[in-house]
Amino acid sequence: MSTGSEAQQHALNPYTPPRKPYLDVLYQDDDLLVLNKPSGLLSVPGRGAHLQDCLERRAQEKFPTATTVHRLDMETSGVLVMALNRAAHRHLGLQFERRHTEKVYLARVAGLVSEDEGAIDLPLICDWPNRPRQMVDHERGRKALTHWRVLARETTATRLELRPVTGRSHQLRVHCMSLGHPILGDPFYAPPEVVRMADRLQLHAESLTLYHPTGGDRITFTSPAPF
Repeated sequence: MSTGSEAQQHALNPYTPPRKPYLDVLYQDDDLLVLNKPSGLLSVPGRGAHLQDCLERRAQEKFPTATTVHRLDMETSGVLVMALNRAAHRHLGLQFERRHTEKVYLARVAGLVSEDEGAIDLPLICDWPNRPRQMVDHERGRKALTHWRVLARETTATRLELRPVTGRSHQLRVHCMSLGHPILGDPFYAPPEVVRMADRLQLHAESLTLYHPTGGDRITFTSPAPF
């Protein structure tokens, strides 16, 4: 999930969201609007006039009834679905709440991951003095589970497929860090040398599978990673 405070954390890098493409529509019908969110754009408005440009506002310029069902971090790119009517919003919201959707992310992480696949089951809670950062807390944290597998090993990085079962804020970023392999370009959880290894957070929502609100067909929307 992305917040205005997240954008404000980048004091040395003022919020300058990408303008091209302004709105990348992957699919649209009477119920659904599926978008390809670029890295650097908030999902919803933040606090302050300088944080009003976001995917939701851009979508509503062309599709006035569009409403946000779920979010991606400002720095994360990829597939995001919005509802175009109340019934669809209700239907989709329940799918996310009951974990009936399936999300697949692609990430490039620092170093060479030795195992081929695994699962990270570490509960997360907001690190309030440093919000929006999250942290592992085995006593107070909310359950967070991510399945992962290696897609390719590069010279100094590993390409991972990530399948989150839960949808906690910054879940994939914290879980990758907990492996000892932070995501390249991550300004919150990676050390400076790993941040400098990429010009953006190397995390992309590659596919989203859900049940269509009308008819119930199981459908998958995809967007290839741009890195």
